[in-house]
Amino acid sequence: MTTQSTSFRLFANCAKGLEPLLFDELTQLGVSEVRQTAGGCWFQGELADAYRVCIWTRLANRVLLTLGETFIKNAKDIPVAVAQTEWENIFRADQTFIIDFSGRNHEIRHTQFGAQLIKDGIVDRFREQGLPRPNVSKELPDIRINAHIQKEKLTWYLDLAGESLHKRGYRQQQGTAPLRETLAAAVVLRSGMTNKTNLVFDPFCGSGTLLLEAAMIRLDRAPGLTRTEWGFQRWAKHDETIWQQIRADAQQRFDSALAQADARFIGYDNDAKMLAIAEQNATRLGIANLCEWQRMNAEQVTAPSELSERAGETPLLICNPPYGERLGEEIETLLLYRRFGAQLREHFHGWQVGVLAGDDTLLKRMKLRSNRKYKLFNGAIETTLALYDLTQEQPEFTQTQSSDLANRLKKNWQKLEKWSAKEGVNAWRLYDADLPEYNAAVDVYDDCLVIQEYAAPKDIPEAVAKDRLWYLIDTLAQELPFSAEHMTLKVRQKQSGKQQYQKQEPRGLVRIVHEYNAQFEVNLSDYLDTGLFLDHRWARRELGKISEDKSVLNLFAYTCSASVHAALGGAKEVVSVDLSKTYLAWGQRNFTLNKLFGRQYQFIQADCMQWLREQRPQQRYDVIFLDPPTFSNSKRMEDVLDIQRDHVMLLKLAARLLKDNGVILFSNNKRRFKLDEELLAEAYLVVEDLTQRSISPDFARHKGIHHLFKVRQSD
Repeated sequence: MTTQSTSFRLFANCAKGLEPLLFDELTQLGVSEVRQTAGGCWFQGELADAYRVCIWTRLANRVLLTLGETFIKNAKDIPVAVAQTEWENIFRADQTFIIDFSGRNHEIRHTQFGAQLIKDGIVDRFREQGLPRPNVSKELPDIRINAHIQKEKLTWYLDLAGESLHKRGYRQQQGTAPLRETLAAAVVLRSGMTNKTNLVFDPFCGSGTLLLEAAMIRLDRAPGLTRTEWGFQRWAKHDETIWQQIRADAQQRFDSALAQADARFIGYDNDAKMLAIAEQNATRLGIANLCEWQRMNAEQVTAPSELSERAGETPLLICNPPYGERLGEEIETLLLYRRFGAQLREHFHGWQVGVLAGDDTLLKRMKLRSNRKYKLFNGAIETTLALYDLTQEQPEFTQTQSSDLANRLKKNWQKLEKWSAKEGVNAWRLYDADLPEYNAAVDVYDDCLVIQEYAAPKDIPEAVAKDRLWYLIDTLAQELPFSAEHMTLKVRQKQSGKQQYQKQEPRGLVRIVHEYNAQFEVNLSDYLDTGLFLDHRWARRELGKISEDKSVLNLFAYTCSASVHAALGGAKEVVSVDLSKTYLAWGQRNFTLNKLFGRQYQFIQADCMQWLREQRPQQRYDVIFLDPPTFSNSKRMEDVLDIQRDHVMLLKLAARLLKDNGVILFSNNKRRFKLDEELLAEAYLVVEDLTQRSISPDFARHKGIHHLFKVRQSD
């Protein structure tokens, strides 16, 4: 037991960015000598003060009582120093303990090694006192010791909290992207929540954490009131009488505030499961009667009508909308913020608003002017809390963007949508950096759009490029008939080797598109490319026209779209060769989709260059379709392919397999490709340039997007 007059040196740690709020909180709790530092605050306090901080802090993760500190030069000095602490006066030998170690220096490079040295010092002390050795337990230890080393200074503590203080006890289930309770409390406090705020609304409430943290502030409820396990409970100096008094006082304050409360906490979400969890959480806190949960889409949200006009009160809206972290979700998230901002401007005049977002760019899409911003961390994710005062007039915040982009998109849509219908295709290019400052390509695939961002020039700041991209997407959503969930974004940069085929985060946006008389499966979200190179459409149709009763070889076949055209054109044999098992399987699905079955269709997984070298001249083909990558150095390829350097060699190898009067259709996408006609002539190969004829109207702006040649053996 101890007396209240004993003063302790304590440290309350917190997440980065919360230190100023924690300083204010500790000061208000009446402790002395509060000093803010990186990662938390130091303070002095008696036992009752330590208990009070444990139960009342909304922001700290742990409350640590200093047991000892020293400067060490060698790792072997640590157990000796730690053994000077009177551990037998902290816990009994029959109790279990655990060490949490953080920090490193030239001697301690692994936290596990540091923890072992602390443990050795504790065990040595018990042995020196003639006591049994206490045991370490990772599961439910009686005592938790925390140690930290910075440069040569080592400090060790008793963890009074036990489990992290963000675990309040009311949240037993959570959503897929939970907001830590301590961060939620910080968001609520920064947004202006006080014990006099009577209306709080969250249109993205999830499991209700923001609202419930706000409710605890309004109702003077200690965050730790629900917790039953504490780190100090098995400490030798724990005073149960003082603790029960602290806890009883906290309960009395909550009961008193709850009895007088005239407050409402309203949460909307589009997930009924999350709303059910939120209601259970409110019940555990004893405030279910003050909470209201509704299933609602935030893009159509309006202010709660029966409560928004309470005389003399400023209601508070706080929320944590989706961040759009998964690839492909960016567009949906962007448009969500845009529409949510419009709803706030139209329906929430007179409110204070706090929005926690994962990206400043998303906040810009709301087109509202914030009056304050704070950087906070949701785990490892840096976030921004933006505050908006909607009691003031909010003219729509728009950047000086001309109408040129909207006009160009509408003009292209009207022209090319008619052309594509007449042509018999529903996958085509709508826009390809027509306006240089909006540096992206936009492709239509049936009812979907794929936006492919090109790498910005080095002299364009990243923030400017990103803002222009968002403006392009925003304009597409406003001007064209495509929904956000049917739009996906990709970053297009120079690729090499395996990067060309790198799979993205799976989202499964798959469509069946038609191209003349053929159908193809395209995956718009999960790979860098979609499975269909739109600019080669004419070449594929040309292959189909010349394939009747012919044997056809398709090298670098990718998803076998050219092979499908050849088969539909009446080829008697089609052989597709590609290095990728994944894409050949995709090609087989394309054959099935077009009801093409039979042994005359072969799919060979191989390095195309090596395969060509190994073929006997007796195996010949009437038509060879050759569409190699510009550059490839796949691990499974024996050679590095550079199409400018190697195209003559490649064509000579392919020509060995041509029948008399056979042809090669040779294409590539190297912008500045130059065919070496002299070397080809020396190899008795004649070339006809089909490039200009092969570029369809939707790619007419970029004549050099690909090259197509018909190659024959000379007589």
